[in-house]
Amino acid sequence: MARLAFGRRALLQTGLAGLAGLVAPRAAAATPDLHNVTIRAGTFKGQDQLILAAAGLTNTPYKVEYHEFNSGQLEVEAMNAGALDYGGWSEIPLAFGAAAGARIRVIGVLRSDVNDQVVLIQKNSSIKTIADLKGKRVGYVRATTSHYYLLRMLWAAGLQFSDIQAINLSPTDGAAAFRAGDLDAWAIYGYAIDFALANDGAQVLRTAKGILSGNYFVGAAPEAIADPSLHAAISDYLQRIGKGYQWVNNHKQQWAAVLSPVIKVPLPFVASDLNNQSQPSQLVPIDDAAIASAQDVADTFVKAGLIQEKVDVAPYFDRSFAQALTLI
Repeated sequence: MARLAFGRRALLQTGLAGLAGLVAPRAAAATPDLHNVTIRAGTFKGQDQLILAAAGLTNTPYKVEYHEFNSGQLEVEAMNAGALDYGGWSEIPLAFGAAAGARIRVIGVLRSDVNDQVVLIQKNSSIKTIADLKGKRVGYVRATTSHYYLLRMLWAAGLQFSDIQAINLSPTDGAAAFRAGDLDAWAIYGYAIDFALANDGAQVLRTAKGILSGNYFVGAAPEAIADPSLHAAISDYLQRIGKGYQWVNNHKQQWAAVLSPVIKVPLPFVASDLNNQSQPSQLVPIDDAAIASAQDVADTFVKAGLIQEKVDVAPYFDRSFAQALTLI
């Protein structure tokens, strides 16, 4: 608009006032028609799709095609391969994705629970502290929160990753190995914890509270961000997800009843998990503190030798959805 105003002044100054009407203010951009838009969204079991349905927020003017994953790293890989428009991951997959130059962008921050990130031990285990993990078989999921907090816990106990028998397993394979007694301990996240506590007699050795920031990211592919229709659809979707989390925070018992049969964990365990969260889930715009925290995580993996060169994560953050996120 400033450019147009300048143009009018120039015309008046040259005496061509009669032409000023040709330089009219640009009409407001029309709202994109989203009926033919489809968001290819990555999600986790019992998350976005179920939350929106429970909160009554599924009446989108666009289609959402859901793809379920069991780790944020897999969502990063899928988005980088061009298979997703929207997804979510923690600070840890971002660090590895940025180091690899992945085609991903962070568009918002989900501040959420860290008590569902724990090291589990077997029933009647002799392990009492993290230091006792020396020489033990410990499952984890590479390039996820479990990788990061396990590394930090070991360092704090005076140990290195090489001091344990670290076994990289998917959550599904880790659950099977833990149940069979093939793991002495298991660094894991999410509903797998509730299932192990309810069905395997597992015990929590330590949570990741005090290690993880509680920042989880929602992200989009650069191509989706650049597409006006997809950008508009994702903006609307973000608002719905944010309102969905508000509904969950205010209806924990109702949400527990919805979630329990989906994740196949008894209702009392799900309800207890929800009532003992370190903080309620809240979707917010990106701020400088979130970027700084993500940089600290990336620097930790460089220090550990798991990322070979220092990586700058700042270019992987896109703030063009800030207005949508402030309207939640």
